[in-house]
Amino acid sequence: MKKNKPGRRQFVKSSLVGLSSLSLSSLLATTKTSKENSSEKKAEKRLNILCVGAHPGDPEFGCGGTMAKFSKAGNAVIFLYLTRGEAYNTNQSFAQSAALRTKEAETSCKILNATPVFAGQIDGNTELNKQKNEETAKLILSYKPDIVFTHWPLDSHPDHQVAGLLTLTAWIRSNKQFHLYFYEVNTGSETMAFTPTDYVDVSEVHDTKKAAMFAHQTQDPREIYDSFFKTMEEFRGLEANVKAAEAFIYFKPNDQRTWMKGL
Repeated sequence: MKKNKPGRRQFVKSSLVGLSSLSLSSLLATTKTSKENSSEKKAEKRLNILCVGAHPGDPEFGCGGTMAKFSKAGNAVIFLYLTRGEAYNTNQSFAQSAALRTKEAETSCKILNATPVFAGQIDGNTELNKQKNEETAKLILSYKPDIVFTHWPLDSHPDHQVAGLLTLTAWIRSNKQFHLYFYEVNTGSETMAFTPTDYVDVSEVHDTKKAAMFAHQTQDPREIYDSFFKTMEEFRGLEANVKAAEAFIYFKPNDQRTWMKGL
């Protein structure tokens, strides 16, 4: 395997340290270059962040604050939606639903300064097979991501399961070229057995995240936020000793694992 250049690899590691320590201070300090720095150096330090979600709204609700912090720091953020949310309303056609939810996703991405991309699968009928693994891995790697976020596969929603496993397979097929993080959605009712390894303080970007979430008007965002995500943000904030936080599970490569303590 061709190794990353030391400078690039070290920069990505310093960014992840920022995530682990509840802030992106390391990332911000590194990406905010002085006036005398050349544009070439600035380009070297720009990370490619890819966030995979099963439906429009999943990345925004699950980790919109973290994505807002990455984009605010000058990094490229892409939301890869597995579907267009076609099946959300049984009283209208898939085409009508897809058009509405696509527009909402585009509006939300503008708020977060992210780029929306759609993988072309169908809401409620997502596929996990050899062909989709190959297609999704190729699509993910085409964006040359440094860090990828996706659904935790232990989830009651089949589409969330598929999104997480397709991304995990891409990570394996890429020979673990990018850092992989899993995010939670509606923990307790959908995401299951989620024990975070990392927290990000999203207090300062909370209004931005909320605006991105509320762009998805077809999803009754007020009810969903008040019933689920407000509590999640506050609970993770309590765990991390901040006002509001998002939590993640970092999937470590084999060479970064440790033996179980005491054995």
